[in-house]
Amino acid sequence: MSHNSQHFFLGAPHGVPPTYEMLKEEHEVAVLGAPQSSAPVTTTVINIRSETAVPDHIVWSLFNTIFMNWCCLGFVAFAYSVKSRDRKMVGDMTGAQTYASTAKCLNIWALVLGLLLTITFIIVLATGSLMISQTISEMIKYHGGY
Repeated sequence: MSHNSQHFFLGAPHGVPPTYEMLKEEHEVAVLGAPQSSAPVTTTVINIRSETAVPDHIVWSLFNTIFMNWCCLGFVAFAYSVKSRDRKMVGDMTGAQTYASTAKCLNIWALVLGLLLTITFIIVLATGSLMISQTISEMIKYHGGY
């Protein structure tokens, strides 16, 4: 095999067995020999983008919709997550990333606001219960058992 035919197959990934088409082309190049023209050999590089994973945060949005839906932020985040998934299915990664970023921001706000309001509600409920029980015990003492 000539040096030019070996150079032709350097682009194959290492560790991957050659396919039938690659072996067939290698055989054809070996049989035909090196190119006879004296023109310089040009190469073309094709960059194939690997599909980057754009998280759509749909599970987080669903959780916030069901459990932390204060001010409907969880529902709005869920809507943006669905839009992000739709954009990803169409192939618009920029649009998917934009919607996913908005969904993430809304999910953070829904979670923080939901936790703060839930904790506040628990504190108010606990202090209210204590105040009611104290008031009842004082009324019992004051009225002499009635």
